[in-house]
Amino acid sequence: MRPKTRRQSGLIPLLVIAATQMMLVLDDSIVNIALPSIQRELGVEALHLPWVVNAYILAFGALLLLGGRIGDLWGRRRTLQLGLAIFVVASLAGGLGQNTEMLIIARAAQGLGAAIAAPNALALISTAFPDRKMRDMALSLYGAMSALGIVIGLLLGGVLTDTLGWRWVFFINIPIGLFVLLGSRSLPATSGHQGQLGILGAVLGTGGMVALVYAITRLGEAGFTDPVALVLFGAAAVLLLVFTLMQARSSNPLVPLSLFRDRNRAGAYGTMLLLAIGPMGTFYVITLYLQQVQQFRPLETGVAWLPFAAGLILGAGSAPKLLLKIAPRLVAARGALLSAVAALWLSAIAEDASYWLHLAPAMFVLALGFGLGVIALTQAAVYHVDQDKAGIASALLNSAQQVGVALGLAVLAAVAATISATPEYAGATTTADLTAGYGTALLVAAGILVTAGILALTTLNAQPTPEAQKSDVSADELTV
Repeated sequence: MRPKTRRQSGLIPLLVIAATQMMLVLDDSIVNIALPSIQRELGVEALHLPWVVNAYILAFGALLLLGGRIGDLWGRRRTLQLGLAIFVVASLAGGLGQNTEMLIIARAAQGLGAAIAAPNALALISTAFPDRKMRDMALSLYGAMSALGIVIGLLLGGVLTDTLGWRWVFFINIPIGLFVLLGSRSLPATSGHQGQLGILGAVLGTGGMVALVYAITRLGEAGFTDPVALVLFGAAAVLLLVFTLMQARSSNPLVPLSLFRDRNRAGAYGTMLLLAIGPMGTFYVITLYLQQVQQFRPLETGVAWLPFAAGLILGAGSAPKLLLKIAPRLVAARGALLSAVAALWLSAIAEDASYWLHLAPAMFVLALGFGLGVIALTQAAVYHVDQDKAGIASALLNSAQQVGVALGLAVLAAVAATISATPEYAGATTTADLTAGYGTALLVAAGILVTAGILALTTLNAQPTPEAQKSDVSADELTV
C-alpha cells in the first residue's frame, strides 16, 4: 500500500510543476496570435510591435541564471512562489494595458517572473518525487510542456482573441497562476544553502545574457549584417568572458564552473541549445508558411499543429522507459536525427503542399524526435548534481533551451527573409519567393539538428547509469 500512497501524494506536485511549465512556455506564443488586434486597439507602431513578444523572451532568457541561483540560496519553493506571484501580477497589468509602453513593461515583468520560477520548478522535481517512476513521469511532463505549451499557446490565443478579445491572452494566466500558487504548498519546503549571490558576478552574467539574447532578436529583425546586432554580440562576448574569469576565482560563484567539467552535463547543455534551434525554428517557419502561403487563419494554424502535440506526447512519454535500457547518448542522438529527417522532409514544401500527406506526418516526426531528445538531455543535465547547485544546473538547461528558441527564430527567419527578397520583385514578394525562403531555412534547421545528434553521440553517457536500473531510490540517495 505504501507505493500507492506515495504516488497519490505526488499527484498534486506533479500537476503543479507541469502547469507551471505550461503557463510559462505558452506565453512564448499565445500573444503572437493577438498582435494584430493589439496593434489596432492600442495603435502600436509596427517598429514597436515585435517587442510585445521580444520583451518576454529577452527577460526570460537573460535572467534564468539569476533565478536559479536565488533558488539555491533562498530556498526553491519560496523562490518558485515569488516568481509565480510576479508573473500573475504582470499578467494582470498586461491585460489592463492602455498603451504600448505599459504592455511592453508588463511583458518584461512576466519574463522576470518566468525566469525566477522555471529553473526552480525543474530543480524541485528531485525532492518532490523520490520514487523513480514518479520522477521520470514528472520529467516527461516537464519536457512535454516545454514544447507543448507553444502549441497550446497558439490554439488558446486564437480562441481567446476571436471570442473574448486580446486582453484575455493575459488574463488567462491569472486563474492558472493562482491555482499553481495554491498547489505549490504541496511541494517540499527546501531550505536555502550557505553562500552569497555575488552582485558583480550577477550584473556581469545578466548583462552578458541580455546583450546575447537582444543581439539574437535583432538578428531576426534586421538580418545578419545589422551593426547593432554585431556590436551587441561583441559586448556579450566580452561580458561573458569577464564573467567566466570571475566565476573561476570566486568562492561563491553564480555559475559553478565545476558543472561543466562533467562532459556528460556540458554536452547536454550544448545539445539542448542546438536541439531547441531546430524544432522551434521549424515551428516558426511552418507557421508563417501556413498563414502567408496557404492562407490559414490563426485558429486553423493552431489546430494544424496538433500532430506536433501528439508526437511530443509520445516522444516524451516513451523516453524514460528507453533510458532504462538504452544509453542517453543514443536516445538523444536518435531524437535529434529524427527531427532532422522531419526538417529535411518539410524543406521540400511547395506552394500547394498537401497538409495530410506532407506537413502533418513531418510535424509528428519532428515532435517525436524533440520529445525523445529533451527528456534524455534533461536527465543528463540535472540528475546527480549536488543539492546546493541544483537550481543553477536547472537554470543552465533552461537557458540553453530558451536561447536556442530565440536563436532558432532569429536565424531561420533571417535565412528565409534573405532568400525570399528577390531584386526583381522588390517590395512585392510572391508566395513562390516565400516558399523558397522557407524551404532553405528548413534545410538549415536540418543541418543544425544533425550537428546536435553528433554532439550527443560524442559527449553523453554511453551506458545507462546504475541508478537507472532501480525502480526506487530513497530521498537521501537522490541528487537532482
